[in-house]
Amino acid sequence: MDAEMADAGTQAEVEWDGGGGGADAVLGLAGGASVSLCYHQAFGPHEDIVLLEAADDLLPDLLQGRVTVRGRPEEEAVLCTPSATYAMKFVGTSNSMFLIPPGEPAVPSLRPDHTGGDGTNAVAAAIKLAPGSIELVRTAPRLDKLKKLLKERPYVLDEDLGDGLHHKKGLYTWQDLCELIQASDGELSDGLSSLSAVEIDGFWRMVDVNSVNTVLDMILHNSVLHDWQLNAMREKDVLSVMESDGFAHKIVTHCLHRFGSKVEQEATSYWSLDERRVCSHFARRVLGVGKMKLDNFMDKWERSIPSGTCADLQMLEGEVLCEKLGAETWVHAFSVADLPLTPAERFAALFRERPKWEWKDLQPYIRDLRVPGVSSEGLLIKYTRRTQPNADAEPIFTAR
Repeated sequence: MDAEMADAGTQAEVEWDGGGGGADAVLGLAGGASVSLCYHQAFGPHEDIVLLEAADDLLPDLLQGRVTVRGRPEEEAVLCTPSATYAMKFVGTSNSMFLIPPGEPAVPSLRPDHTGGDGTNAVAAAIKLAPGSIELVRTAPRLDKLKKLLKERPYVLDEDLGDGLHHKKGLYTWQDLCELIQASDGELSDGLSSLSAVEIDGFWRMVDVNSVNTVLDMILHNSVLHDWQLNAMREKDVLSVMESDGFAHKIVTHCLHRFGSKVEQEATSYWSLDERRVCSHFARRVLGVGKMKLDNFMDKWERSIPSGTCADLQMLEGEVLCEKLGAETWVHAFSVADLPLTPAERFAALFRERPKWEWKDLQPYIRDLRVPGVSSEGLLIKYTRRTQPNADAEPIFTAR
């Protein structure tokens, strides 16, 4: 493309009047053809514009204003749609990228000799020079910070927040979290759900584990007193009894949701407690004292769970680890919920726990990792070394 370009110099402050374009002529160029360009009198400055390169599926959100840029000054910014997060990376270009507005060439425009002209020989006039563009790359939401923030001040039963601002320290509203967490609204909502967080008085909170124990124990105690079936507890009855015992409606509902699921039947709401979730919770309580011999653990676990439920080690995938020490098998708590969410930090934590992992033990601790564009196999290749003495042997994974 033949271009008649010169430094606009002091002409940069001239306002653009909407003319001086010729963009249609440039867009309609046939292969091998050329046009003559000139600087518009309003050419520059260039620091007030940034080009954003976006895929077609992002255009509706961009054009409808459904995107936000999130990140603190010390963080790398991300762009969020309602349901996805994108890393923003500036990519410079070695070629000049001129922006040409629509319309006919401006009169007058600048010629190579820095003098004005009538623009009759120029087909289009450039008004800006873009040094590069921002690329958007789908990335995982950065939710580790969410867990850290919510752990600052978990909810405890019968707490009194008070009225002063200092009583609100460590508490976060939805808007606070949107400003602090680099994730889309949908991903943030999913993150809160995965952490079993609940909104109380406008603040999103995790519930203190001792408070959870108290509420669950009372639900189970009342199920025996009132002959409730754990897979069909009428919501109205549960809430009435629990509220009469002094427990807030929202906290009881939260615990029912945490350990069960709600079912609507003939215009009546019932709650069914999930055997796996309830039994896993009691297993973690038993192992709160530390490492135990497997037989001793199983005995205490079976005696602690509600009547009618069955303790099975398979329930505890991603919650406990077993190891052989001499003739004895020992078990200790090691929950995937306590591990980092970023792959690099997750694998580092796993290999600090064990230098070698069999696949059956490793898989429960990485299956929740989600990295756009990268499969679980890709994560294993990047962060582990796989060894297999023979085709029949179980593969062993070590740190790369």
